[in-house]
Amino acid sequence: MSKNPDFDIELKLLLEAIYLKYQHDFRDYSVTSLARRIRQALPVFHCHTLSQLQDRLLHDPAVFPQLMQYLTVQVSEMFRDPGYFKALRQHVVPLLRTYPSIKIWVAGCSTGEELWSLAIMMHEEGLGERTLFYATDINPQALRSAEAAIYPTERISEFSRNYLAAGGTASLSDYYHAAYDAASFARSFKSQVVFANHSLATDSVFSEVHLVSCRNVLIYFNHGLQDRALGLFRDALVRRGFLGLGSKENLRFTSASEHFDDFVPAEKIYQRS
Repeated sequence: MSKNPDFDIELKLLLEAIYLKYQHDFRDYSVTSLARRIRQALPVFHCHTLSQLQDRLLHDPAVFPQLMQYLTVQVSEMFRDPGYFKALRQHVVPLLRTYPSIKIWVAGCSTGEELWSLAIMMHEEGLGERTLFYATDINPQALRSAEAAIYPTERISEFSRNYLAAGGTASLSDYYHAAYDAASFARSFKSQVVFANHSLATDSVFSEVHLVSCRNVLIYFNHGLQDRALGLFRDALVRRGFLGLGSKENLRFTSASEHFDDFVPAEKIYQRS
């Protein structure tokens, strides 16, 4: 909780209003992180208090889509934490190869950098044509960006370094077309991806999958919501399926810990037990 009791009350009321009005549930997100981002949003909406923001939210339909950019964290990069992708190549892909078809769920896919990284990896491993990806997020604007797969060319050098460190077997330039200071990725992979709005706070499992990659999402949830999300992943995974988390996330002290075994502990890759 903050040092301002009024702010804490207003934040609870704001999140309740969002849930009742728009059916998006942020009530179990980490309060500290959420409060910081909403404070940043106040001047953007010309509001001095959360009560003023709530009034605008309830009566101006244009406000909520804009506020979603602050309620959700859209920070990603291609092949982020290269060791994770290298571990997938070396240790997980050989086992995925034993399945006639493969389903991968990228939960909290944000603007798509991780999704397209995985698609490139599976293509290079000869598994692209038999892999179906589910890319989900609660932010419609982020999903549109993920589907477009267009990123500023100023980010490409970083993406390329990550790609090579992650064990890339070609050149990242093979997978994008550059024009007008932007790079358009992975046109040939888009038929293999299903994009969908899905909330780990309120929605259910929608398919059986072989790998769930949900990285740097759980850190924004409180303990109860982390347990709920991990329960969804457990229920979605096939027997001995795989779960990948972010570098600052783990299963310790969660209700899911008894359902997973360490697989590549250093890269936070687990296997359903």
